[in-house]
Amino acid sequence: MLRLASKRLLGLTSGKVPSRPVQILPRLYHENVIDHYNNPRNVGSFDKNDPNVGTGLVGAPACGDVMKLQIKIDEESGKIVDACFKTFGCGSAIASSSVATEWVKGKSMDEVLTIKNTEIAKHLSLPPVKLHCSMLAEDAIKAAVKDVELKRAKLEGNSSADAANAPIEKAADA
Repeated sequence: MLRLASKRLLGLTSGKVPSRPVQILPRLYHENVIDHYNNPRNVGSFDKNDPNVGTGLVGAPACGDVMKLQIKIDEESGKIVDACFKTFGCGSAIASSSVATEWVKGKSMDEVLTIKNTEIAKHLSLPPVKLHCSMLAEDAIKAAVKDVELKRAKLEGNSSADAANAPIEKAADA
C-alpha cells in the first residue's frame, strides 16, 4: 500500500490506476492566536519582592513551555490593577499568556480563579494538541494569586502562611 502511494506521488504508476493530485493541508493558527503572538499584550515583569505582586511560574516539561505571569493588586480595592507575563514557548503558549493578562485586569482575586483553561482555549480556538498551553495559563493565574495571598499572610503575621508552607518544608527535609 505504501509502495503504491509513493509511486502515485512520484507519478510512476502504470496507466491502470489514475493518480489523484496530492493535497497537503497546512495547520493554521486561528487569527486570535496570530494576533496575540504578533502583538503580545502586557509583556514584562514586576518586582517579585513587592507584597502587592503575585508571581506564578509554571512549565510543561513535555514541550518545554515556561510561563511567568505576574499580577499587581491594589491594596484598597483588592482588585488586579495590572498584569504582565514572560513566556518561553510556542505561539499558543505566548497567546494564552497574553489573553490571560488581559482577562485578569480589573477583577478580584476570587474572580480570576474562575477563569478556566477551556475558556482561553475556546477564545483562541486552540487544537487539542495545544490545550496544555491554556492549562499553563490557568495554572499561572492560580499560582500568582496564591503567591500574593502567602505574601500578605506573612506580612500580617498570620500563622496560616506557615501552616501552608509546612508540608513543603517537611517534604524538602525528608
